[in-house]
Amino acid sequence: MRIKPIGDRSVWTDFFQENQSPSFLQSWEWGEFQTVQGTEILRLGMYRSGRLEGAALILKIRSKRGRFLFIPHGPWLKNRRSFPVLVNYLTEMAKRESFDFVRIAPAILDNRENAVMFSKLGFKPAPIYMHAETMWVLPLESEVEMLDAMRKSTRYNINRAVRDGVTVEKRTDIRAVEAFWKIYQQTARREQFVPFSQRFISNEFNAFNQTGRAAFFFAYTPTRQCIAAALIIFTPSTAFYHQGATTHAKVPGSHLLQWEAIKEAKRRDCRYYNFWGIHRPGRTPRHWTGLTLFKQGFGGERIDYLPTQDLIVSPKYYLTYWYEKYLGWRRGV
Repeated sequence: MRIKPIGDRSVWTDFFQENQSPSFLQSWEWGEFQTVQGTEILRLGMYRSGRLEGAALILKIRSKRGRFLFIPHGPWLKNRRSFPVLVNYLTEMAKRESFDFVRIAPAILDNRENAVMFSKLGFKPAPIYMHAETMWVLPLESEVEMLDAMRKSTRYNINRAVRDGVTVEKRTDIRAVEAFWKIYQQTARREQFVPFSQRFISNEFNAFNQTGRAAFFFAYTPTRQCIAAALIIFTPSTAFYHQGATTHAKVPGSHLLQWEAIKEAKRRDCRYYNFWGIHRPGRTPRHWTGLTLFKQGFGGERIDYLPTQDLIVSPKYYLTYWYEKYLGWRRGV
């Protein structure tokens, strides 16, 4: 097997779509976003007899928390025999370029077979999640079927928002970033979490909006008060609810906003609507339980990915390990 960089966007995107575009974190656009953010990336392809059998977007993280090679929601492989070859390649790269460990947040199910595969190669569960590991996913069916599958209170709140005159607007103009940021800051202060920077939100939106794969949704009262907002990322197979913000308005605008985003995903011929992360005891903050109940009200199913995995390359890894254990405690995990 030969491993080499992929520099052709069409080659990467064709393989991404051929493999059901499992997560936008392995899309070409996410790599472009990371580059704009100042992170060095590497797009690797695994070839056998000249045929592409696997791919992985690698982020070279050099930060206060540590130096490591990171694969977000990947790699994606046609044949698992390619995985040990990739791990050896990354281990040698890490040693050569003075990284302390290799971290992989795999988009594969959390079961014994997958856990053993990583363990045999020397991986251990990371002390903290990097991206969603447990998600709530709604298969997209007809509107009637999806409404019937909702929790009764969710369906009621959607209808009530309509009766109360709430409207939902989809925006893809650059000024939408600032509009989202205002309500997002309010949400962060109220819920006491550290928000992404406005630059982060703007760069993420721009990276996907250039290919028509991002949109902001805003819910307004009849007096034009914005009571909810969301950034939705689209791949050919799935719409992802990745950023959200709300007020404590008496009108349930968030429910109608999500319903309109779900219908937009259906119009784009997506097969799934991914609500992103939900609470997983021992891995995510306990205060996620309320948000989890909200997402589950729309119907769907829980998907548990194997927890993020670390392969230690240098003893310096343990500085990162204990720092992240502390971060988890601070977050209320």
